[in-house]
Amino acid sequence: MIIVPNPTYPIHVFGFLMAGGAIRSVPVEANTAFFGALERAIKHTIPKPIAIVTCYPSNPTACVADLDFYRDLVAFAKRHGVLLLSDLAYAEVYFDEPPPSLLQVPGAMEVAVEFTSMSKTYSMPGWRIGFAVGNERIIAALARVKSYLDYGAFTPIQVAATAALNGPDDCIHEMRAIYKKRRDALVESFGRAGWQVPAPRASMFAWAPIPEPFRTLGSVEFATLLVEKASVAVSPGAGFGEHGEGHVRIALVENEQRIRQAARNIRRFLETGPEMLHNVVPLATRR
Repeated sequence: MIIVPNPTYPIHVFGFLMAGGAIRSVPVEANTAFFGALERAIKHTIPKPIAIVTCYPSNPTACVADLDFYRDLVAFAKRHGVLLLSDLAYAEVYFDEPPPSLLQVPGAMEVAVEFTSMSKTYSMPGWRIGFAVGNERIIAALARVKSYLDYGAFTPIQVAATAALNGPDDCIHEMRAIYKKRRDALVESFGRAGWQVPAPRASMFAWAPIPEPFRTLGSVEFATLLVEKASVAVSPGAGFGEHGEGHVRIALVENEQRIRQAARNIRRFLETGPEMLHNVVPLATRR
């Protein structure tokens, strides 16, 4: 049994399900509700959970955790004898203060492993390369499983990743500045278009509530309508867990000009929204 936040990146759920495990969900926000849900999960779940997955900055919600949260989480893990599996893929994509690492907490190495990826920090998506740090016993088990499953990444990719890690940070600062400009352009232009999108503090995503009067449609129906009527693609919140319903994830993958173009399309879409709803055919009835 694994405790996983909801909503979350789908592999956090399906990786364990494919391995024959079971999942129990907790809220994704790093607050008191998270710990209340953890206590209930430990008390009422059979078999007892063996690990807790965290992902801050979060994909898809972009929420972040502070060091006090991690201190409490490490203490909780030690008290209940569970492991912590931290996904830190977006650690370098931040716009204010840098997000902390779980392993900054004294004693975290005893109960935790942290994973990160070269994909976001060094623009290496598809290269399938990253690294894990933490508890020696868990890392050894991971290395053993990996040795059975594959022979490692293509050697030139490993050499390029090593060069990136050992090289200057200029490309990271440039990447961060690009995403910040895109974030600001999205929040400003979508807001003027009539869709108030909360400004993410980190990650390459914005987690946006579905605007009125479309909230009754659900995230899948709304996302479909947005593609068809505004030529704008977003990810339905329901795709990240049932508690993602009511939101969509907007990726900051286009330049500022394209983001503002999307905002113009969305403004026209929202202006005709009430009339448009009368002509919407539910997905379940489409052929």
